[in-house]
Amino acid sequence: MSYTIQAQARTEIGKGSSRRLRHAGKVPAVIYGKGKEPISIVFDHKDIINIQANEDFYTSILTIVVDGKEVGVSVQAMQRHVFKPLIEHVDFVYA
Repeated sequence: MSYTIQAQARTEIGKGSSRRLRHAGKVPAVIYGKGKEPISIVFDHKDIINIQANEDFYTSILTIVVDGKEVGVSVQAMQRHVFKPLIEHVDFVYA
C-alpha cells in the first residue's frame, strides 16, 4: 500500500516553534539522509494518525509532497506523547 502525506517546508526551528505547531494540530518533522540536505517540514496531525496504525507504514516507502515536490522517504523514528494518542515528531530518511 502506498501512502502520501501533504507537507510544507518549515522555516522556524526550535522548541517554541514546535510547541506552537503541536498546539495548532500540526506535527513537526525532518527528512534527512546521507549526501542530501535535511528538510524541516510540518504536516497536519490528522494526516498521519490513522495511517501510522498500519504495520506496513513503518516498512514501506512513503511519498511526502513538500510544497509541490514529491519526495520518497521511509520512517526512521517517531516520538509520541507519553499518555495521549498524539504524535509529537517524526524523522524520515530519504529512500
